[in-house]
Amino acid sequence: MPCLNEADTLRLCIEKARRAAAGAGIDAEIVVADNGSSDGSQQIAVELGARLIDVPERGYGNALMGGIEASRGRYILMGDADDSYDFLELPRFVEPLRGGFDLVQGCRLPIAGGRVLPGAMPFLHRWLGNPLLSRIARWMFRSSIHDVYCGMRAFDKDFYHRLDLRCTGMEFATEMIIKSSLIGAHIAEVPITLHPDGRKAHAPHLKTFRDGWRTVRLFLMCSPRWLFLVPGAMLVALGLVGYALALPGARIFGVVLDAHTLMVASLAILLGYQSILFSIFTKTFAISERLLPPDPRMDRFFGVFDLEKGLLLSVTSLIAGLALLVWATNEWRLVGFGPLDYSHTMRRLIPGVTLTALGLQTAASSFFVSILGMRRR
Repeated sequence: MPCLNEADTLRLCIEKARRAAAGAGIDAEIVVADNGSSDGSQQIAVELGARLIDVPERGYGNALMGGIEASRGRYILMGDADDSYDFLELPRFVEPLRGGFDLVQGCRLPIAGGRVLPGAMPFLHRWLGNPLLSRIARWMFRSSIHDVYCGMRAFDKDFYHRLDLRCTGMEFATEMIIKSSLIGAHIAEVPITLHPDGRKAHAPHLKTFRDGWRTVRLFLMCSPRWLFLVPGAMLVALGLVGYALALPGARIFGVVLDAHTLMVASLAILLGYQSILFSIFTKTFAISERLLPPDPRMDRFFGVFDLEKGLLLSVTSLIAGLALLVWATNEWRLVGFGPLDYSHTMRRLIPGVTLTALGLQTAASSFFVSILGMRRR
C-alpha cells in the first residue's frame, strides 16, 4: 500500500487485507510504503503489525517501487490506502496468478463487470477520461484492459522485474499496462467495486487534467509509431501527391498548381521524412536502454537496412539532386545569368534542393542510428 497521509483510512485497509488473507488461507505480509506522511500513518501501520517501508523520494511510482522491492512474497497485490479499493477482494486476484497469469488487473467499470458506487468517481473520470484513455491504450498497444487507471492489481514479482518500470509518478501504473501489453504478457481482468474515498483530512492526490495529460504524454513517448512514424508518413504522402500535381502544372477547379505548390510539397516531404527518422531514432534508443521491450519489426528493419545501404541510398539521392541543380544552373548560364522563367526553372531547382537535403539527412541519420544501436557491455 503506497501511503501519503492516509491516517483516516489506513487502519481499515490493513485490517481488511489481513482478514481477506487469513480467510482464504493465503500466507501474506502487508507492506506499507510511506512516502513522507506527517499525520501519524507510520504509527498506525506499525501498531497493526504491517511492515513499514520508508520511501523518501516523493511520487506514487517511487512509493510503489520501494514497497514492491521490499516485499518478500512471490505475488504482489498493490492498492491505494484510501479505502476506495476493498482489500477483502484480494483472493480473486490471487487465483488467476496461481493459474499462470502474469498480471491480474482490476476493473471498476461496468464494461468488464465492475461497479462504481455513487460518489466514488468524478463524472468526468467515469464517463469520459477513463474510458477514452483505456480505449486509446487498447488501440495503440493492443491492450486487453478496460480500466487502465485502476490501481488495484496483482502480479508475479519476477514478471515485475522483467518490465523494468521507470515512471516515478502517477504514470507508474499506466507504464505497467503498456509494457505488459507490448511483451504479450498473460493478463487477466477481474471486476471489482470502487468505493468512495474514505479520507477526510485532505482531497484525493489525483489531478484530472494534469494526470490526464501525463497519461497521454506517456502513451506517445512509448509509441514512436504514433508520435513520429504515422504523422511523418502522412506528410510524405501528401508531399508526393503535391509533386504529382505540381510538376506537370495541373489545373484543378480552375486553380493552377505551380512552383509554389511544389515548394510546399517539398516542405511536407522534408518534415515528414525527418519525422520518420525520429521514429527510428527513438525506437532504437528506447530498446537499447530498455525503456521499451524489443520489437521484431525493428529487427526485420535492420535486417534489411544497415549503414552501408543507407549511405548508398544517400549517395543516389545526392547525385540525383546535384544533377538537377547543375541542370538548373546551366539554364541560368544559357541566358547569361540573367532573369529566368521561374515557373520552368523551379521545376528543376526545388526537386534538386529537396533530393540533396534528403541525401544529406539519410547519410547523417544512417551513422546516427548505427551509433544508437551499439550495445553497451
